[in-house]
Amino acid sequence: MNQLFEEIRACKLCSQHLPLGPRPVFSVSGKSKILVIGQAPGTRVHASGVPWNDPSGNELRRWLNVDRELFYNTHHFSIMPMGFCYPGKGVSGDLPPRPECAPQWHSKLWDIMKGVELTLLIGKYAHDYYLGRRRKKSLTENIKSYREFLPDYFPLVHPSPRNKRWHINNPWFKQELVPELQNKVHQVLQLKHESRNSI
Repeated sequence: MNQLFEEIRACKLCSQHLPLGPRPVFSVSGKSKILVIGQAPGTRVHASGVPWNDPSGNELRRWLNVDRELFYNTHHFSIMPMGFCYPGKGVSGDLPPRPECAPQWHSKLWDIMKGVELTLLIGKYAHDYYLGRRRKKSLTENIKSYREFLPDYFPLVHPSPRNKRWHINNPWFKQELVPELQNKVHQVLQLKHESRNSI
């Protein structure tokens, strides 16, 4: 396992496309019960080397009703993005995750994560890759149909502040789905669930 981690951290597969250079960011353990598959690190995460260490991560933890200590405890959560390095800036937000990462590393990391009971698919790229032919016509439909993908996958919108308009148009997400998500996460982790009023 340590050898694999070293290989990933030394990866330069798409370095010529990375404006800040390669710095793979992930957190994986064979003991984790929940796997978080996001998109790719932003500049803050690239700088710190800590996954979801930004406003999007704060919002995700609110959705899950877990604190930072629990979230970064690899006995509970593993974190594996679709693209391991910051891909650069696009016209509106960051560029998509580099397509080389998932085919190169995901299956090898899955071989380690034997205890995963629930995988959170965050954003379109994770939906497309893991839901495959089962995916619906849109990200929103995937999320509305989340029960069809359980117990393996729980599709979610990305918790980026850029998705504020999406939440305005889809109030059911925080009103109905987030409590269901919290219940599922706390059930898997065998935690006493206490609903957040601030969601």
